[in-house]
Amino acid sequence: MINRQLKFIKEQPTKIIEIEALLIAYEEYGLSNGWPVILSHGFPYDVHAFGKVASILTQAGARVIAPYTRGFGPTRFVSADVMRNGQQAARGSDIIKLSDALGLERPILGGFDWGGNASCVASVLWPEKVSGLVSYAGYDVIDVEQQRHAVTPSLERTCWYQHLFQSERGRECLTENRYEIGRMLWSEWSPNWQFDKETYTRTAAAFENPDFVDVVIHWYRFMHGLEEGEPALQPLEDHLAKKPKVKVPAVTVDGTSDPLKPGGTSDHASMFVGPHQHIVVDAGHNVPQENPRVFADAVIKVHGWSSNS
Repeated sequence: MINRQLKFIKEQPTKIIEIEALLIAYEEYGLSNGWPVILSHGFPYDVHAFGKVASILTQAGARVIAPYTRGFGPTRFVSADVMRNGQQAARGSDIIKLSDALGLERPILGGFDWGGNASCVASVLWPEKVSGLVSYAGYDVIDVEQQRHAVTPSLERTCWYQHLFQSERGRECLTENRYEIGRMLWSEWSPNWQFDKETYTRTAAAFENPDFVDVVIHWYRFMHGLEEGEPALQPLEDHLAKKPKVKVPAVTVDGTSDPLKPGGTSDHASMFVGPHQHIVVDAGHNVPQENPRVFADAVIKVHGWSSNS
């Protein structure tokens, strides 16, 4: 087991721990005996999305773990022989393996974008290891079969990057223009958020990971049913295809100005069979960074539910 310190981004200490195929880098906030929370970011974001959320949660007594997902920041695959795999079962499994490696007792999982997807996946596959869920947006387990079919023209246009990544031309474009593509997506998905260059540049450093392009391309091809996943994970994907319901206490969040979620996800309520609340907030796609108080309060609410159960 490797557990060492690595200096990364403005000399902030980042911890590294080995979980089978990965050396996962993560930020840790709060006291070691705090109630555990794992916050997972998406694409094209990184752990800095949760800086203010973590500050609020640690003041409420939490121990917060914010990992760099596979393909981002200092997180690395242990070997050149390991598949650069971005599928949802892999990323959900990473969260549970990280929790086990750190000795966390049934943490609350929270996330958005890829991180919301991974947190939902972990919650439905291993509910006995999770005490609660905060998910942006809604029930975020990807139905690969459904992804094979078209959506409205306006949403297809919003998802231009997914279509681009299906081709080798798209791989080349992401390889050579990852900084610009990420900045475009931030602006498009959070149209009312006036982030500055320093904020974006700090996060974009995470895209220089040598596996970034391969992991991103694999996920978007896998989710559209155009590329195979890891064979050992297929039983988990088969289970996810049955749309298992979320049994743990959960708060789901929608942003009013997110073009990726037109109309929101309030119609997902039937997928949550435990205590559940749906919140709509004046924000775009990156709710943790645009409105950290709302996201942190959602985690605190779930903690209250799970503590009283």
